[in-house]
Amino acid sequence: MSTALAVALSALPHDTDLLGALLDNGPLWWGLAACGLAQLSKLLIELVEHRRWRPAVLFETGGMPSSHSALLTGTAAAIGWQLGFADPLFALAATMCFVVLYDAAGVRRAAGLTARRVNGLPDGLWEPAGSGAEAPAATEAQRKPLKENLGHTRLEVLIGSLLGPAIALPGLVFVGTPLALAQHWGLLPIG
Repeated sequence: MSTALAVALSALPHDTDLLGALLDNGPLWWGLAACGLAQLSKLLIELVEHRRWRPAVLFETGGMPSSHSALLTGTAAAIGWQLGFADPLFALAATMCFVVLYDAAGVRRAAGLTARRVNGLPDGLWEPAGSGAEAPAATEAQRKPLKENLGHTRLEVLIGSLLGPAIALPGLVFVGTPLALAQHWGLLPIG
């Protein structure tokens, strides 16, 4: 074990049950649930809108709704609910939301639009100048089209950001944490 890891572990309180603490972190789990449900809804939207079953959409970026937006707004709302909306940790979570939402609809979307334009350029444009044996042929990786669906429209970000708290807050208030559920079902001892 490295010295830094040993020092970090020794700084933890000895009675801390790491797994129990993680399972009792409602904002984390309900934020992740919001993200997962947003991603699952993409599969349903793909099925209804395009009439095709394409599970690969579960692992793709972009599209309706933004699962990153759902993750962060759900987590931030749950933190605010648990700790209070005046708590500095909620302020940190909220500012992280603003950065990620802006990035998704701004920078990442612009990168996707740029990729679409680059992919639309003629194929021969990428062949190296010169002729004969000294000019290396373009590799397969160089010919592969760039990923275009990177970011989100403002509507996709808005829907994701509304979906997050709509899932996380009722879940936190009415269902509780995974630890509380496991204790309720008798899977873990209470206390």
